[in-house]
Amino acid sequence: MVTRRWRYLAVVGVVLLAAIGLLAHQWWNGKGEGEPEGGPIVLPSTQGEFALSRLDEDQLAVIFFGYTWCPDVCPMSLAVVRQVRQQLPAERRERVVPVMISVDPERDTLARLEEYLASFGEDFIGATGSIEQIEEIAERYGVVWRKVEAPESAMEYTVDHTASLYLVDRHGEIHRRVLHSPTPGPLKAALDEALDAM
Repeated sequence: MVTRRWRYLAVVGVVLLAAIGLLAHQWWNGKGEGEPEGGPIVLPSTQGEFALSRLDEDQLAVIFFGYTWCPDVCPMSLAVVRQVRQQLPAERRERVVPVMISVDPERDTLARLEEYLASFGEDFIGATGSIEQIEEIAERYGVVWRKVEAPESAMEYTVDHTASLYLVDRHGEIHRRVLHSPTPGPLKAALDEALDAM
């Protein structure tokens, strides 16, 4: 009787943990907030002022919100973008503009972004701005981010953030939102489909 009760409680606990994990995953990927509206982005960047409106009509920006001190998700996502671009024929590669917008404007200067992104490719653009600018853009794109104090760490704090990739045209229209994946397949499929449709 007691064993059965503990078994029941263990099953209920596992189900609750799974449900909490799913809700947290959806929240951090912006799924619980409706479709993001997108819109214009104009920010200082490692290649001068970056503005979506300066893209060509047949180009898409692959926009990622992250930060240079990120231990795992950011380098993995940027490596996936690099892999996918390398798989594209030269003509298509020119139509894909990789952009990382920092959600850590306190530490991510343009110089720091330029140095960090150099390992992913010279075409990668790093953009930043004031906290107010980033908050406004992040809200329109359904990006959630928050500073997490880490007093025991030399970094002092980390930043939890949505890890989706956004395929956006010059008008600020989001063609696809690709959830975080350690493999290039989902981004490659989304890019092929979006580029074919333009």
